[in-house]
Amino acid sequence: MSRRTMVYLDGAVAGLIGAGIVAVWFLFMDVVTHLPLYTPTVLGEGLFLGEQSLTSNAREQVSFKLTLMYSGVHGIVFMALGVIAAYWLLLSKRKLHFGIALLALFVVLEIGFVSTAFVLAKPVLDELAWSLVLIGNFLAAAGMACYLSLRRSS
Repeated sequence: MSRRTMVYLDGAVAGLIGAGIVAVWFLFMDVVTHLPLYTPTVLGEGLFLGEQSLTSNAREQVSFKLTLMYSGVHGIVFMALGVIAAYWLLLSKRKLHFGIALLALFVVLEIGFVSTAFVLAKPVLDELAWSLVLIGNFLAAAGMACYLSLRRSS
């Protein structure tokens, strides 16, 4: 395989790792709060149905359809971010410190989430606990940075 193909593949895998970590994190937190799949339902409503849907009965019912639709978009976005990170980390001439890569990925994920939520559906920002979003994005960035760091050293 060519180097470029490997970068795309590594980026896609890193993105899926990050998306998976965030999904598992929020599934765990939703189960702990006795509202399984609440977070992807709220995010799906904000993304696909707009702000008006968030003021209705999102807390009372979970939509598997919205959860699946949102999860697809979530995976694609993370794969795109993974490819960008892979190009940045794997094709750079000098070896970047793991901490710098982790911090950069975390900042990109956090800014991306907040700006997307702000533009598409501001009430999403009120529905989710900031500390959980920060922890989820940090864990995703760590997973992505670990994978890409291991791939770079091989």
